[in-house]
Amino acid sequence: MAKGDDIESRLVGFAVRVLDLCDKLPKNAAANHISGQLLRSGTAGAPNYAEARAAESGLDFIHKLGLVLKELNESRVWLEMIKQRGLVADAKLQPILDECIGLSKIIAASRRTAAQNAGRMPRR
Repeated sequence: MAKGDDIESRLVGFAVRVLDLCDKLPKNAAANHISGQLLRSGTAGAPNYAEARAAESGLDFIHKLGLVLKELNESRVWLEMIKQRGLVADAKLQPILDECIGLSKIIAASRRTAAQNAGRMPRR
């Protein structure tokens, strides 16, 4: 297994879970709006991560990881809206939300490490 395959696999799995979740949302104006936004952000992380893995430079890698993080952060907010609106049972939603948060932490740490290695960020 190549470095990063596990994270890419988790991001693909997250995207599939988002697709399944959006299929289960009610069919009304609010849910349709949230679903459309979540479909875009929730499925964007995996392909952006694949792009990051093929980055042309260290700075390109850092930038692309930033895009992955932005999409995960956006997805988390849409998932929180679904939760607060009660559109899906918490038992079904919470594992997806937890995975989104976990992936965000991993990507943020990877981005921080890459930035430190590139001399773009002070060590803490």
